[in-house]
Amino acid sequence: MFKTLHKYANPNKFIVTIAPFRKICSYLAAIFILIGLVLGLFFSPPDYQQGETVRIMYIHVSSAWISLFAYILVFFLSLSYLIWKFPLFVLMAKEIPVVAIVFTIITLITGSLWGKPTWGTYWVWDARLTSFLILLFIYLGLIFIDKTFKYNASGDLSFSYLSIIGAINIPIIKFSVDWWNTLHQPASVIRSGGPSISMEMLVPLLIMSLGVFLLFFYLILTNIQSAIYEKKLIFLSKKD
Repeated sequence: MFKTLHKYANPNKFIVTIAPFRKICSYLAAIFILIGLVLGLFFSPPDYQQGETVRIMYIHVSSAWISLFAYILVFFLSLSYLIWKFPLFVLMAKEIPVVAIVFTIITLITGSLWGKPTWGTYWVWDARLTSFLILLFIYLGLIFIDKTFKYNASGDLSFSYLSIIGAINIPIIKFSVDWWNTLHQPASVIRSGGPSISMEMLVPLLIMSLGVFLLFFYLILTNIQSAIYEKKLIFLSKKD
């Protein structure tokens, strides 16, 4: 396993490996997002309580899933860096918050737009909303450390430790609606009893989420590729 990790931890080999995946992700993301939008906006039925407002779900839920999934990636990459000391792991981890924070902001904005007609207000200090806002601040902290200690060993360690400490917020976000009495609705897709929403809504949501997932990976792979090239240019300039 260590030999396999060492092989793909080489930046040059990694760039060659991800090149075809990056292209595939870009094409499939465009296709699935387009299909998801068409099905969600024009073919899925309105909710019996929320009416047409429920269509915000297709963007809100997809972005929320990506925001959480992105942090899980950051956590495992940071942990892997601390264990195996491969610089590529922390380089990859540092590129994720820049993209993930956009999805987190989209989640908060669409959630507020959804909350106004549903709860009568754009914002409440609900456990789910508050913990998601904390996630935004954690991403901001990680980006700040990255920009302040660019290509610095101490900065890499600080970034990794903060990523691991901040991971405690992920289960809080996930289970906040179960642990506390909140305004936010409980899970309706990923739950022990199976999805509680109709297939007419579930299918567009899953297609949209897959498209957003592929878009996320395309952006991450693009950022990682750019970061590797940037680091190589810095190394060559110092060498000269």
